[in-house]
Amino acid sequence: MAKLKFTPEEKAQIVHKIKVYFEEELDQTIGTFEAEFLIEFFGEQVGAYFYNQGLNDAQALIAQKIGEIGDSIYELERPTDFNK
Repeated sequence: MAKLKFTPEEKAQIVHKIKVYFEEELDQTIGTFEAEFLIEFFGEQVGAYFYNQGLNDAQALIAQKIGEIGDSIYELERPTDFNK
């Protein structure tokens, strides 16, 4: 898995969300450095779990869509004298 890379705008938004969460939910104030450190920590230590779940979800969706396409193709078949 490649290291997560965010644009400066994305990183600023994530940092803001972390800082707001700490303030509202934990009644603690953290600085930008601490929030950036948390982003790196979670990206390195926990990110793979979320990444893998995303891949599993995508794979399940693709399998479902392929099944739907197979069903659609089957519906297009015309009756013949041959049995499959």
